Amino acid sequence: WKPPGSLPVGPLPRLPTWEWPGGGAPVGGIYTVLQTKAKITSDEWGENYFLMGPYLEQNVRTQVELIDPPHPAVRRTIDSMNAKGCKVYFGRWLIEGGPYVVLLDVGATAWSLDRWKTELWESCAIGVPWYDREANDAVLFGFLAAWFLGEFVAQCEEKPFVIGHFHEWLAGVGLILCRTRKLPVATIFTTHATLLGRYLCAGSVDFYNNLHAFNVDKEAGDRQIYHRYCMERAAVHCTHVFTTVSQITAVEAEHLLKRKPGEGLGKFSAMHEFQNLHAQSKAHIQEFVRGHFYGHLDFNLDKTLFFFIAGRYEFSNKGADIFLEALARLNYLLRVNGSQVTVVTFFIMPARTNNFNVESLKGQAVRKQLWDTANAVKEKFGKKLYESLLVGNLPDMNKMLDKEDFTMMKRAIFATQRHSFPPVCTHNMLDDSTDPVLNTIRRLGLFNSSADRVKVIFHPEFLSSTSPLLPVDYEEFVRGCHLGVFPSYYEPWGYTPAECTVMGIPSISTNLSGFGCFMEEHIADPSAYGIYILDRRFRALDDSCTQLTSFLYSFCQQSRRQRIIQRNRTERLSDLLDWKYLGRYYMSARHLALAKAFPDNFTYEPPEETAVSVRPPRSPIYPAPTLPPRVLRFCAGYGVPGPYISPPPRGIRVYPAPLFPHLAPKGSLHPLPQGFPCIQPLCVPPVMGSVTETPLGLPPDVPKLPLSPFALPAWDFRTLPG
Repeated sequence: WKPPGSLPVGPLPRLPTWEWPGGGAPVGGIYTVLQTKAKITSDEWGENYFLMGPYLEQNVRTQVELIDPPHPAVRRTIDSMNAKGCKVYFGRWLIEGGPYVVLLDVGATAWSLDRWKTELWESCAIGVPWYDREANDAVLFGFLAAWFLGEFVAQCEEKPFVIGHFHEWLAGVGLILCRTRKLPVATIFTTHATLLGRYLCAGSVDFYNNLHAFNVDKEAGDRQIYHRYCMERAAVHCTHVFTTVSQITAVEAEHLLKRKPGEGLGKFSAMHEFQNLHAQSKAHIQEFVRGHFYGHLDFNLDKTLFFFIAGRYEFSNKGADIFLEALARLNYLLRVNGSQVTVVTFFIMPARTNNFNVESLKGQAVRKQLWDTANAVKEKFGKKLYESLLVGNLPDMNKMLDKEDFTMMKRAIFATQRHSFPPVCTHNMLDDSTDPVLNTIRRLGLFNSSADRVKVIFHPEFLSSTSPLLPVDYEEFVRGCHLGVFPSYYEPWGYTPAECTVMGIPSISTNLSGFGCFMEEHIADPSAYGIYILDRRFRALDDSCTQLTSFLYSFCQQSRRQRIIQRNRTERLSDLLDWKYLGRYYMSARHLALAKAFPDNFTYEPPEETAVSVRPPRSPIYPAPTLPPRVLRFCAGYGVPGPYISPPPRGIRVYPAPLFPHLAPKGSLHPLPQGFPCIQPLCVPPVMGSVTETPLGLPPDVPKLPLSPFALPAWDFRTLPG
């Protein structure tokens, strides 16, 4: 494969590509990037693509197949390092694409830490304090990675053209050493979130409006991360090609790291049959809810919506604070309007716990007992019914259930009695009194009472199909929910809303996340596709909370049919988030790095549409969706005070009253005449309290419903009287 503008010299086997993640735990955006793009990168580079990371025995047992290296140079390199006291492992990562992995045991070489830290200080003037274990591990991993690369180059019989792609500051030391030791490696550095930016946003500062004003050295020193900041900034300035995961992170990096990056976007592959999978996964979540709310299951699960927020436990950065406040307001709106809709909201954020909550486990045990009782009675009932029908008699319903059956069912019903509210948290928290989520829930009074239309479940642990409480994987859980809510203040890209999109699940993001900005750029009307963009950059916090409440309330008012249509539209965006569409940014970065590191062997002139510099402005790829011509919808106000309906979204045609005589007779299924005239009203943003009154002179027979300003009711004009 030869990309546009690159002229590789020599056979492809001389172009091994190594990629270093910034950490070892299988969580977070970096892990998601490497996992989802492994297939397309393996297709591009074949057997010459390797991933390198720290050795974690627990993860290796379940995710890696250890094998002997098929490449002689790699095998000699590993043997040489192991003979000198290192522990290096080779295998295949058991994901789609099955890439090779080289795993380095940093603990086995801890005896070299002081010597390597001295070398880092003498060569780069970066000092690492003894108490920062994470930074010390980054030093060990970086030196081992550079050692491996240097040994690999020496073991190759012919001069190789090596590409090294490093992710995050934790892998940055290896990149720095590649340059200081003058190794023949073309380097790429990708930051998924700047270190200083994450700390500043956690400190409740007006981050994005003051990017140009921060004294970065002072801010890093005040937060005792100056050595980490130096490692990150040195890697950024040493690399041949610097990329970020989104445009908003590129602006941040330009101010905080003092180098303007290109752009490399992490994407996913779309899955299909998402509507059926949604129904199946929703049934599993409903089973958990039946057990969790036993004794208080006084709401209709068919009219229950599942919202969720998931990610790293950063209360303010991830927007959990504004989400909880919006949920309290939503609860009030649903109660005062007498809504039959119930919202169950999940917070999936790992926190410090010691075990499952006993009451939560009891709920699932009670649910299972009820299920077993119902099955036992059903089998006895079915057997008696079968025997009665065999002899040609209709069953006597008074004899179908005996006294023992009633006793068994009464005992099961008594077991469901509960004198306390269903628990908010599914685990026993170690810091219950200081936990920000629990304290906010206490302040807002969201205690899962019978009167509450919004229920909250805090699951402070990552989901797993082996859990005795909620036995579903994260992907299955997302598919079963109705809406993902991610009102982050600091989100360099936002893989959680992207995962929702490819699974056909609507989501709420912000204009401070890379995903939100990307969708605003590519979609004319994101909300019509189930991508709600919350304004957290140009609005005050209370205004943003009001807007989020309006999004949630409007979603609750949608009918089941409208939600299905919206999920179909959301899933249509999955191609936009496919590696096959925008994986070219990483491809361009790799070949640009080759051209910079080996100018005598490679040249690269990226075409305008794939340049890794700033992209030229362009029109949205996805226009606002249009409705089928045979389904005519009306969404405008009556023009009189009192009952009203929200204004129509863009592209909706409204037919005024004088044209009603042209309609087909009552009950007719004929479409409207060709060239039927229409008017195009203006669109008003769905903000609470905003109403546009459009006098259309509707006939008096049209039902006047007191709908909220967020509803979008749909009527077929052919069903109207007259």
